[in-house]
Amino acid sequence: MNIYSLGLFVMVVVSVLVTALAVAYVKHLSRNEFIVLQGLQHERDRMDVEWGRLQLELSTLADPARIERVARERLQMRRPKPAEVHILWP
Repeated sequence: MNIYSLGLFVMVVVSVLVTALAVAYVKHLSRNEFIVLQGLQHERDRMDVEWGRLQLELSTLADPARIERVARERLQMRRPKPAEVHILWP
């Protein structure tokens, strides 16, 4: 074996080792990013559940029968009598 072949062999071995370490490091980074992704997906699912709960609460609070009941009970509001209604024309 001449010096050129030995140098080429050492370069190939070093390249293979560096490549192997790079592959292991990238795999490690990939796993860490996957863990972060799973956490974000869990947070998204939790927020979807909260959104659904808020939508249900909104539809309950905006129910016309509930609004009328609250207006009558809490605010002592009533429908005006026909004599109390004034129509303004432009």
